[in-house]
Amino acid sequence: MTKLRVGLLFGGRSGEHEVSISSARAIAKALSAEQNASKYEILPFYIQKDGFWQAGEVAQQVLASGAAIQNQSITPNLWQFPPQTQEVDLWFPILHGPNGEDGTIQGLLSLIQVPFVGSGVLGSAMGMDKIGMKTAFAQAGLPQVKYKALTRAQVWSNPCVFPKLCDEIESTLGYPSFVKPANLGSSVGIAKVRSRQELEAALDNAASYDRRIIVEAGVVAREVECAVLGNDHPQASVVGEITYDSDFYDYETKYTEGRAGLFIPAPLPEAISRQIQDMALQAFAAVDAAGLARVDFFYVEATGEILINEINTLPGFTSTSMYPQLWAHSGISFPELVDRLIQLALERYSVAEPKS
Repeated sequence: MTKLRVGLLFGGRSGEHEVSISSARAIAKALSAEQNASKYEILPFYIQKDGFWQAGEVAQQVLASGAAIQNQSITPNLWQFPPQTQEVDLWFPILHGPNGEDGTIQGLLSLIQVPFVGSGVLGSAMGMDKIGMKTAFAQAGLPQVKYKALTRAQVWSNPCVFPKLCDEIESTLGYPSFVKPANLGSSVGIAKVRSRQELEAALDNAASYDRRIIVEAGVVAREVECAVLGNDHPQASVVGEITYDSDFYDYETKYTEGRAGLFIPAPLPEAISRQIQDMALQAFAAVDAAGLARVDFFYVEATGEILINEINTLPGFTSTSMYPQLWAHSGISFPELVDRLIQLALERYSVAEPKS
C-alpha cells in the first residue's frame, strides 16, 4: 500500500510560532500512531520567523526538539521553496495567526493545486478578520455583543477627531469594553478597558498591530466553546467551558499551564448545549469554513442568552488544546481526528477539482 505523503507545515511568521510547533508535534505523533502509520508518511516543513522555508533534517530537528531555530544568516528568498515540496500529496498547515490562518497560505496551496486540510481562502480570511466575521454572523442572524469597527486612520487622526471617536465608543458601548486588533489571534494586542485613559491607550496600542480595530462591549457571562468537524455536512462536538482567575482570557492565561481550567462537557442545561451546537454549525456555514473550526460563545446565565464571540478556523492542536479534547469527549480520538481531517481535505479537493 502506497503511503500518502503529508506535508506538515508549521512555524510561521506570527507571534504564535511556538504554539504552531507544539501543534505540529502532536499531529506528527498522531500520524505515527498505529492506525495511521501504514497510511501516511510525514514530510515536515518548517517556516522560520523570517519566512525562510526549511525541510529535511532541519525541519525534522525542530519537530523532534520542539524548539524554534534562529533565523539563518543568509538573506531568505521567500519564493524559493525546498525541492521536497514537489513530493507532497496533501498539505496539513498548522500555522496559527497571520500568514497562517488568514487565507494567505491557503491561497498559495490552492495555486499549487494540492489538497490541504482546513478552510479555503474565503473561510480562513473571514475567520481571521473579526470585523468581517461579525458582519457574516450578523447576516446569518446570530446574536452578538455590541461592537464598533474602527481603522488606524481614525485612531491616529488629528486631536479634534479622536476625542469624538472615544465619546462615541463610551456612549454606545460603555465600560468595561474590549479593544482588539481585527486580524491577530491568541489574544495578542487585546486590552480590557474601564476608563477613558485606558481606552485611549488601548486604541493606540491596537492600531500599532493592525490597521483595522474592533471595540466590543463587555459582558458578564460564562465562556463556552464547541468544535466543528466536516465540510458540507459538518458535525458539532460536545460543549466545553473555560474558567480562569485572570481578568480575561489573555495570551498568558491561554498558554500558561494551570492558569485556565477546562470542563468537558460543560455543566449546562441540555437545551442550552443543543442551541450552542446549532449556532456553531450556523457560524461554520456563515464564513464558509471547511474541515475544522472551534466556535466560542458567551452564555449569560442570568438571562439564558447565548452570544457568539468568534470562530477559529485553525485552532490550537496540541494534546491539551480544547479542539481535540472536545472531540475526544465526543468519541473521536486524536489519531482518528487527524485521519478524518485528511480524508475531509481529499474529499473537498476531489469535488472542487476542475473537470478537464
